[in-house]
Amino acid sequence: MKKIICVVGARPQFIKHAPVEIAISKYFDVISVHTGQHYDKKMSDIFFNELKMQKPAYFLSVGSHSHGKQTAMMLEKIEEILIKEKPAAMLVYGDTNSTLAGAIAASKLHIPVIHVEAGLRSFNKHMPEEVNRILTDHVSDFLFLPTDASIPNLKTEGITENVYVVGDVMSDAVNIAKKMITGKTAEEPYLLITIHRPYNTDDIERLKLILDTLNQQKYKCVFPVHPRTKNTMAQNSLKEEDYSNIQFLAPQSYFELINLQKHAKCVITDSGGIQKEAYMLKVKCITIRTETEWTETLNNGWNNLVFDDLSEISKLLEQEPGEYKPNIYGDGKASEKIAKILSENIK
Repeated sequence: MKKIICVVGARPQFIKHAPVEIAISKYFDVISVHTGQHYDKKMSDIFFNELKMQKPAYFLSVGSHSHGKQTAMMLEKIEEILIKEKPAAMLVYGDTNSTLAGAIAASKLHIPVIHVEAGLRSFNKHMPEEVNRILTDHVSDFLFLPTDASIPNLKTEGITENVYVVGDVMSDAVNIAKKMITGKTAEEPYLLITIHRPYNTDDIERLKLILDTLNQQKYKCVFPVHPRTKNTMAQNSLKEEDYSNIQFLAPQSYFELINLQKHAKCVITDSGGIQKEAYMLKVKCITIRTETEWTETLNNGWNNLVFDDLSEISKLLEQEPGEYKPNIYGDGKASEKIAKILSENIK
């Protein structure tokens, strides 16, 4: 069978890769490259155990660096792998530095690039993810879109060929998770918190404001702390015990986090993927950002953007969302559709 190299490196990519790997392995020899962009066990290799994925053939151990250095290190190492393996295509996910490095390395060697979760735009180029996704789309040969909303984004930029709306592979993964998770995680209503973006964590005054706001809520806050956020708190002497209404947890495994989301009263996050997961699980979400690439979640109050005035959170928590529209992220068979299209086009 022809080879497809798949690059993963951050938590959401492990989740997306699981159903895709299963589907495309019917037609291709799948070789996974783990860049090591995330290296915490609960945020990386545990996914390979929980989701029964094959172990990566290559582990690059890149770790955390500045954007330029991290991307350059991955680019150099991925290029070496591509020259050695001579794959028929390179598959990348989403919008991380791992995504960009894989896409550039392959395109320079004239290896077809497959972008899963293409066409998204937040229209905020201060976000490194926005730059990554735009550049990746422009060197991709196959673009797989989660929803119709991404079509005009690509068309505006002159990308109209080999564009396929297949649904969201995270919906495939959530469907797998829902069959495996256990019962409720708590009897009392709680809010699930995930905060990790630089503009919310690197500025200590901003982070203190967020923590103080959460600590004042009437509902208990359950907060699996991202390593980035934990480091900022430690460096600035912010003590977990000073926030009595917040239960700080270690980073959770995929199934643990899905279970926490499923039973939460509301999810408060600055993550892109968790906004989607909350919607798929029919749980209200408040996003601490000025924009979202997942604009469809904003319909009928299922997701709300809050940034400057965090006092709005208390009021939003008491508002019930409106009509729920199921399957806006597809029918849970996006991976199968991707596999079939690739099998018909990569000979």
